[in-house]
Amino acid sequence: MNGPTAVMLAFVVIGLPTLMLTAAFNRFFKFREKKLEVEALNAAEKAAQYASRSHELEERVRVLEQIVTDGGAQTAAQIEALRTPPTRISRRRVPVDDAAN
Repeated sequence: MNGPTAVMLAFVVIGLPTLMLTAAFNRFFKFREKKLEVEALNAAEKAAQYASRSHELEERVRVLEQIVTDGGAQTAAQIEALRTPPTRISRRRVPVDDAAN
C-alpha cells in the first residue's frame, strides 16, 4: 500500500468510528444533563410544596396548643365571636377632654 491509500484506510477504519462514538457519547451526556435538570426542578417544586404544607400544619398545631392550654372560656367566646357578624364601628370624634374621663 502506498502512503495516501494507507492514510485513507486508517481514517476510514479508525477515524470515522471514533468520530461517531464521540458524537454518540456527546448526545448521551447532553440527554443525561437535561434529565438531571428536570429532576432537580421537580425536586425543588416538591420541596416548596412540602414547606408550604409544613407551614400550614404548624399553624394548625399552634391553634390546637392554644385551645388545649386555654381555660375554655376564652375559646368559647372566640368561637361565638366568629359566628356573629362583625358590628360596624362608628367613627365619631371624641373630644380629648371627654376621652380622659
